Amino acid sequence: MKKVFQVLGVAVLALAAYFVLWPIPITPVAIPKPVQPGYTGVHAVNTKLSQLQIIDLKGEIGPEHIAFGPDAKLYTTVASGNILRMNADGTDQEVFVNTGGRVLGFDFDKAGNFIAADANKGLLSIAPDRKVTVLADAVNGDPIRYADGVVVAQNGKMYLSDASMRFAPKDWGGTFEASVLDILEQAATGRILEYDPATKATRVVAKGLSFANGVAISQDGKHLFVNETGRYRVWKIEAAANDIDVKQPSPQAMVFLDNLPGYPDNLMRGLDGKIWLGFAKPRNPVADNLMDKPFLRSVTMRLPRALWPIPKSYGHVIAFTEDGKIVADLQDPTGAYPETTAITETKDRLYVQSLHAHGLGWLPLTK
Repeated sequence: MKKVFQVLGVAVLALAAYFVLWPIPITPVAIPKPVQPGYTGVHAVNTKLSQLQIIDLKGEIGPEHIAFGPDAKLYTTVASGNILRMNADGTDQEVFVNTGGRVLGFDFDKAGNFIAADANKGLLSIAPDRKVTVLADAVNGDPIRYADGVVVAQNGKMYLSDASMRFAPKDWGGTFEASVLDILEQAATGRILEYDPATKATRVVAKGLSFANGVAISQDGKHLFVNETGRYRVWKIEAAANDIDVKQPSPQAMVFLDNLPGYPDNLMRGLDGKIWLGFAKPRNPVADNLMDKPFLRSVTMRLPRALWPIPKSYGHVIAFTEDGKIVADLQDPTGAYPETTAITETKDRLYVQSLHAHGLGWLPLTK
């Protein structure tokens, strides 16, 4: 019996050593524990995003970003690295190009070039003849590790989110896996970059963001709206800002929407001045409770992935105006269409972007 207890003791010590000492990729940072707002007020639970109609993508997964090009064709980016092009109703689908990486956000410049944020390759320009050119894969000699969202301003300048300076998708198992690591760590190394095609120069606009994600430009072109996924908020940052750290007070950056009910992902300009925002996941009480406990987040990383505090799917998109008013809130609590990242709005349809859906969801736009 004594020998049995000795063996058990050694096993317990070994297990304890594993949970404390086994190497993990993150160095968690303590932040104040957030208070969940819940689904109340303008975010009261509803089913307005249910009953989506689905465009079959012929085996492709994850229409992460959706937009119409100058040719009036609908473009979307999928997990395979393909950029798909089709009619508005999903017919005549074709592969426009495959970048060999994973394009997340994209926009079009005035010449009709497809400007892509490729998570593995940086900022790309894809000409109508499908020629791919790398515009920027580094800033001041430092690699762009996780190109995420991009928007082209009226003056031609391009604003790109580099979600994490710590976890590059190509090194950590993909875009979702790298995002989980970055948000669990909370080192806040995300940044916003500006690329000027006239000078071919890239500079840092702002840094210190916990997973910098979707980017949109104000109607006057002077400000950027930026999703900070890891802290559940949206920033308003002056486009002219130069290498400011949002962790420090600055008149050039302000929190615009705070304590949102989920992890904000993409931002898309809609009709009538609104901006659409999608939540990739809802808030998770366990994850929130661990934010001020870096040691426990380290222990969590040593658990089987099935035990990580990754929230379940919950469809949720909202629209807001530039004065901060929420003007639309669409939800599907079943999460049947997973990881809703934003809405692409036309005069007769709402197309729903998604990280992992097996089709392209849409709703008729009711008047």
